[in-house]
Amino acid sequence: MVNHPANPNNTGRARSLRENETPSEGLLWSILRAKQLCGLKFRRQHPIGPWITDFACPAKMLVVEIDGGYHDETAEEDLSRQKYLESLGWTVIRFTAEDVEQDAEAVGRAIAKELNIPYEFKKRKATGSGMKNINAAKKRETK
Repeated sequence: MVNHPANPNNTGRARSLRENETPSEGLLWSILRAKQLCGLKFRRQHPIGPWITDFACPAKMLVVEIDGGYHDETAEEDLSRQKYLESLGWTVIRFTAEDVEQDAEAVGRAIAKELNIPYEFKKRKATGSGMKNINAAKKRETK
């Protein structure tokens, strides 16, 4: 994996984008997070150079972009970003927000197919930090 320095201003912007995700981004993230899809680690709103990608799998040099309605107005910028990422060795695949919202599993399968790996989905275990807080509250309630 090649490290491409990100624009330092993008770190805060990426954080803001994560906090204000679209419904389709949230839905796809629920499939990609925690190595659920084919055991691959994805990052969301991941800065690469001057750009922030929707999702990136650095190990496979894959960027997954979700195009909402506003992308019709930014098609030229999207193409410029895609060419830049491809010049760095990244593969960029795009899905519409509608694709994700109608069949997120099909999008997961398309990602696996793009990488030429068998599709596998393993639902994450409910043991993260949020679950620890829920379990602790349940224990307090039963006492």
